[in-house]
Amino acid sequence: MSPVAFPRSPVLIVDDEYYILLNVSGVLKAGGIDNVITCQDSREVMKILGTQEVGVVLLDLTMPHLSGQELLPRIREEHPQIPVIIITGTAEVETAVECMKLGVFDYLVKTIEESKLLATVRRAIELRELRDENIALRDHLFAQSLERPQSFEGIIYRDEKMKAVLLYVESIARSDQTTLVSGETGVGKEVVARAIHALSGRKGEFVAVNVAGLDDAMFSDTLFGHLKGAYTGASGDRKGMIAVAAGGTLFLDEIGDLNNKSQVSLLRLLESREYYPLGSDLGRRTDARIIVATNRNLRQAVLEGAFRKDLYYRLQTHHVHVPALRERPGDLEPLVGRFLAMACDEYGREVPPIPSELWALLRRYSFPGNIRELRSMIFDAVSRHGGGALAIGPFAQVMEDNALLEPDQNDDPPLTIGGTFPTLREATEFLVSEALHRTGGNQARAARLLGITPPALSRRLGRGQGKSAKASSSGED
Repeated sequence: MSPVAFPRSPVLIVDDEYYILLNVSGVLKAGGIDNVITCQDSREVMKILGTQEVGVVLLDLTMPHLSGQELLPRIREEHPQIPVIIITGTAEVETAVECMKLGVFDYLVKTIEESKLLATVRRAIELRELRDENIALRDHLFAQSLERPQSFEGIIYRDEKMKAVLLYVESIARSDQTTLVSGETGVGKEVVARAIHALSGRKGEFVAVNVAGLDDAMFSDTLFGHLKGAYTGASGDRKGMIAVAAGGTLFLDEIGDLNNKSQVSLLRLLESREYYPLGSDLGRRTDARIIVATNRNLRQAVLEGAFRKDLYYRLQTHHVHVPALRERPGDLEPLVGRFLAMACDEYGREVPPIPSELWALLRRYSFPGNIRELRSMIFDAVSRHGGGALAIGPFAQVMEDNALLEPDQNDDPPLTIGGTFPTLREATEFLVSEALHRTGGNQARAARLLGITPPALSRRLGRGQGKSAKASSSGED
């Protein structure tokens, strides 16, 4: 499998001296910028730019036939999206100022250090890619329609919030930049990452690694691999996941749980695209696209000192936030329909009708486990289904169990009162009604929610029915 060229659009080096072309292109390729083309005749530059997409131009100023100072205004006028870096043998302040006024990205002297040359070209590549992605994002947002909806077949959605997320995903999918996917547990972060890979056009594999719980040694060994004899028990060479993902995508889940040393290793990989297998002094380069995911608030983790600020900013190049299920109510119906069909197919049963009471129950629930929880609830209910409409009991039981955990999960009061203050009898009647509603009318489970015994709840319900009957017989509404 041929590796993915970096960057996608080539870097064009223009100089009349062959050894300069050879030297600069060699430095760039050694630094991982391997999609490079050269031009020794400046008269050919505009033809090249007009016939193929170019990402960055490195331009010499002093050349026969057509100088860089003559070419620069034409390039800026006809191809303003291309960053131009001047590389010249003379450090004249006046010339540098004029070039900067024309909008060059940077101005370098040919005695520049290799590391600075690489850093400057990489920054120009990132700028060009971000410009292209911003244009694509703008076009997608105005179009309000997906160009390749088939790539999102694994994502069930109808809500406008989720549609906006997918429009953004489609606009950044072909980028080589790192992408952060955030969202609560169970919202489908890996599914979104797989969609990004499918849309990227990359021919390599999608490799998923959960990094939660990995110490520094395990993280390095898992990602970078090792050579034989690197440590006790290393009986042979082992490829790391970054090598397995060559030409494809490496997906690192639970990135917020990395320890500090592993965060440093990841930051170095993202910045230099270079890594060292354990036991090796020879660095290796990677062309894998890296996508990371977390259910943690990384901004808060940075403030608390648990996550590196520089790594956080590096991960923020593209940020896809997947909303929780409770924030996208329009997706509830298609998700229930898909999971119900899947469950019935697996258990060999006819798809049962869904009672209106179940829809009311689901719409009032917060789904702390999101889509994964909804899927489990439906599969469990279908496995117990005996005929007729789908029973709401299994759903109510899960909701009740989770409701009992809620006080431990947050400090919010269990009940807030707005407007007119209710009487004790009104509050009691409301709580009883709500408990029965949440448990689908099951008095035993409702009693547990209320913290009373089932006989006590039964007596309370009996008194309420007696009062209603008495009021009815006396002619009250």
